[in-house]
Amino acid sequence: MAIAINLRSDHFSAAEIEGLWDQVAAFEEVPSMHALGYRPHVTFAIYESPEIDVDTAWNAMREAAQGGAALEVQFSRIRWFSHPQFVLWAEPAMNETLFRWHASIAAAIDPAHCRPHYRPGAWVPHCTLGTRIMDGRRDDAIAFARSFDRRFTVVFDVIDCVVFPPVQIVAERKLA
Repeated sequence: MAIAINLRSDHFSAAEIEGLWDQVAAFEEVPSMHALGYRPHVTFAIYESPEIDVDTAWNAMREAAQGGAALEVQFSRIRWFSHPQFVLWAEPAMNETLFRWHASIAAAIDPAHCRPHYRPGAWVPHCTLGTRIMDGRRDDAIAFARSFDRRFTVVFDVIDCVVFPPVQIVAERKLA
């Protein structure tokens, strides 16, 4: 079972991301994001190492966000990862707080215990829109991403720690 630490949106503004989940689901055999039963989020780290437990991960997340308020994150682009699987995601505008919190977590827990894509120098802040894009729909998904021309803001108002699969919240704190 993996452990992830995240910044989550329980705010009504998350409907913008959830609407994109619905649009991206057209490129998936089975809609991936609603199936998680989990809100829109930005993941800072995923640990599968036996040396890292929930308490260690949660303490690192709490310390990183100590005194932090809910974050307004702006989005205006949809991008994709093509390896190891094809994933569409919303790209946050540059946000120093996200990078500061990520650096704090990496300072608290040796990044060697973290999945490679979440380590310093490799981590790309993102809000996932779809993880099961069908091979035959990749070109359509890329065209959708390239044609996206809206700007919106989502308030991320909760930090949490989850275990998965399936996603289970094991610790959370509302941000002021």
